[in-house]
Amino acid sequence: MTDKTPTVVLVHGAFAENASWTGVIAELTSRGIPAVALSNELHGVAYDAGRIAAQVREIDGPVVLVGHSYGGAVITNVANAADNVTALVYVAAFVPDEGESLQDLLGSFPANDFAAGLVPHQLPTGDGAEETFLSIDQAKFHDLFAADVADAELLGRTQRPIAAAAFAEKSGPASWTRLPVYQLIATGDQAIHPEGQRTMAARAKATTIEVDGSHAVAVSQPKAVAAFIATAVEGGAN
Repeated sequence: MTDKTPTVVLVHGAFAENASWTGVIAELTSRGIPAVALSNELHGVAYDAGRIAAQVREIDGPVVLVGHSYGGAVITNVANAADNVTALVYVAAFVPDEGESLQDLLGSFPANDFAAGLVPHQLPTGDGAEETFLSIDQAKFHDLFAADVADAELLGRTQRPIAAAAFAEKSGPASWTRLPVYQLIATGDQAIHPEGQRTMAARAKATTIEVDGSHAVAVSQPKAVAAFIATAVEGGAN
């Protein structure tokens, strides 16, 4: 790699946290690729993208953004507010078009059992009101999110809930129309249907691979995920 090697910024999705990228970071750094996982607060696309974009702008040099699940919607919007982004990588992720919500996308995919595994929580907002957040039922976490992960129970116990309103929020301009796009499809995904992932990849004209993994493919298949991200980094360094 040269001095122009992009920094990989990894953005987790709903029901996950930064440590879900640990294995991928280890693989990337072993290749000489700088990588960092930023906290995604899971409050809503515009809010989360704004906070992450501010941190991406602080990075000296080009950045390859990587988003998992809901993190895909976030990076789509981050790239509109950070001009050092050179490529977008979607890992078992949503790839929304402008004006499209996650709810819109889910309604267009083949049906699955994921929504039935969600548990609502009424959490205070700090101004005396309450907001609904969603988590995955612990008893269903393994099957719905991480069927191929040995320590899926631990992942379930460390999951971060997401604001229910985030699923209805409309996405901003589709940055994937002007940037190189890479998409990893998890063929065993029980959260975002693989056919939905394929449809979004085709629409975005993404460079695509398919990996035999669950929705938590970055945890179960870190070598494959890192190798795919490396292809985007190499493209951005040329």
